[in-house]
Amino acid sequence: MPQRILYWFRNDLRLHDNDAFFQAMANDAAVLPVFVFDPRWFAELNSIGFPKTGPFRARFLLEAVTDLRRSLQQKGADLIIRVGNPALVLAELAEDIQAEAIYASKEVTQEETDTESDLSKRLKPLNIDLELVWQSTLYHVRDLPFDLARLPTVFTQFRTQIEKSAKVRALIPTPTRIELVSGVPAGEMPTLQSLGFTDDIVADHRAAVAFHGGETEALARLNRYIWEKGLIKTYKETRNGMLGEDYSSKFSAWLALGCLSPRQVYSEVKRYETEQVKNDSTYWLVFELLWRDFFRFVALRYGTRIFKPSGIKHELGVKWSHDVELFKRWTDGTTGIPFIDANMRELNQTGFMSNRGRQNVGSFLVKDLGIDWTWGAAYFESMLVDYDPCSNWGNWNYVAGVGNDPRENRYFNIYNQATRYDEQGTYVKHWLPELADVPANKLHLVSNLSPVEQSQYHVGLGDSYPLPVINPNKWAKAEKHH
Repeated sequence: MPQRILYWFRNDLRLHDNDAFFQAMANDAAVLPVFVFDPRWFAELNSIGFPKTGPFRARFLLEAVTDLRRSLQQKGADLIIRVGNPALVLAELAEDIQAEAIYASKEVTQEETDTESDLSKRLKPLNIDLELVWQSTLYHVRDLPFDLARLPTVFTQFRTQIEKSAKVRALIPTPTRIELVSGVPAGEMPTLQSLGFTDDIVADHRAAVAFHGGETEALARLNRYIWEKGLIKTYKETRNGMLGEDYSSKFSAWLALGCLSPRQVYSEVKRYETEQVKNDSTYWLVFELLWRDFFRFVALRYGTRIFKPSGIKHELGVKWSHDVELFKRWTDGTTGIPFIDANMRELNQTGFMSNRGRQNVGSFLVKDLGIDWTWGAAYFESMLVDYDPCSNWGNWNYVAGVGNDPRENRYFNIYNQATRYDEQGTYVKHWLPELADVPANKLHLVSNLSPVEQSQYHVGLGDSYPLPVINPNKWAKAEKHH
């Protein structure tokens, strides 16, 4: 009888460049591909009143798993779907099919590694191995030119060392046929309703990009961005944009669930450089993938510290505010600061926000409102389609000044940022139509409008648009002093 292997799909929802899946199928093993929806992912976070996984991310995940199932079926296999505690479900299934081992992608953050340990404990008495394969980064953890304990604390040092002495491994071939362990009922895909979401989520028609989960869509986006539209050659100039589909690659959502492999992106960039053009922009896309790697290695090195208010710096002296009302003004996009509100409303209505927006709303929550940054990180975790624990919590550590930022006390002057990145106010007006008639030069400090101007521009401060939660004039004053 050939070997039987249970393959546990996690954040690697693809068949291309999937090392763990490839290893599971070695020696002509029959595999049972499984995906387990863990109800804990969708639980309410009671203290602050929103679910751990919000509707946009849940829908994207359902689409990605559905797409993977289709791809497996086309290759003669199927995807077994279960809902429950992964450690319990997988150990039972592995015992049922008399598997020799369970193969899966190795994760680094606490909830995921807790599940790995739990599963491992359950498999021991059954004499079934658990093989975890590292495959989430561009550079393999074993190819780092330093010990993990000596991971540079500053990104630039990390990047310099990697670029000098590490190589990106070759792509793993995509399987053509898959031998399935037969006789196991495939199981129904859950729906948004069965996961606890009440109504169907309709993304706002103003969304920058219609995110659809899955490897098929991911590879199509990659091809469109690099080859069909050639947008990669101007990526560095456009990446700070705020509106539209094409100012940045938008690969992050597919990378987060592993619908797209970072090495696949890298290999397409390299091919583009050979066949078309090599410039700062093509390099910059790889540079962004390196940031993603960096945060993953930081999470691996510091463990649970990235989730604690004191951060990886262990800053125990900082006292954060837990003002629920103020936090709610931030999450709802009703702070009275147009640039902040526009970004938060885009997030609430689409599950996406630009990188520039994230830095600003993060800095505002932490530095201007003094609110516990872990609340902001948890809100992003719930809302963002492209949520990835390492990048999200790593970036928030950074913004809050408890991470590995070489600059002490990094602070964003929101007015300066708004006038620089949304000079004409087109982004703000896109998401705050109630400010449509306010001229661009008055928009970002809309709270300064006189009663006459308010009636002229059809804005009622404190009525159709909220009064600001802090005095924004401090930013304009700071501007003048520079």
